[in-house]
Amino acid sequence: MKKALIFLVIAAAVYGLGFFRDQGVSPPVTSTWSEVSNNEIEAAFNNRQSDVQVQGQGRVVRILADDNDGSRHQRFILVVNNSLSLLVAHNIDLAPRINDLNKGDTVTFYGEYEWNAKGGVIHWTHHDPGHGHIDGWLKHRGRTYQ
Repeated sequence: MKKALIFLVIAAAVYGLGFFRDQGVSPPVTSTWSEVSNNEIEAAFNNRQSDVQVQGQGRVVRILADDNDGSRHQRFILVVNNSLSLLVAHNIDLAPRINDLNKGDTVTFYGEYEWNAKGGVIHWTHHDPGHGHIDGWLKHRGRTYQ
């Protein structure tokens, strides 16, 4: 069954490429996942949406002091698409801290976006021990922090 499904997917892709070539046009160009995901975050910001599960990638522009009120959070600012600033609040009571994080580093994330006027917050970047929320994560230098 799996082999038949794989064959059908490959055949459809080959047919589609042939169709575009026969029509004298190139197949549509797709963006990378990080560009698409970051664009979705920008749309959530523009629409003032919150509680949106997002995946994206950004560059660290500032490392902030930990928030030690209640659950402890490692905090830093990422810029996505060279324009939108996001505060990442990573719960270090539930997930490991990124110890070697530096300004200029790239961080990939999967978490919940919350709108604010400064750009927004990414949180829930960890597993949920209560299993009531989607597990999130951060990736930095090939390591996943969850």
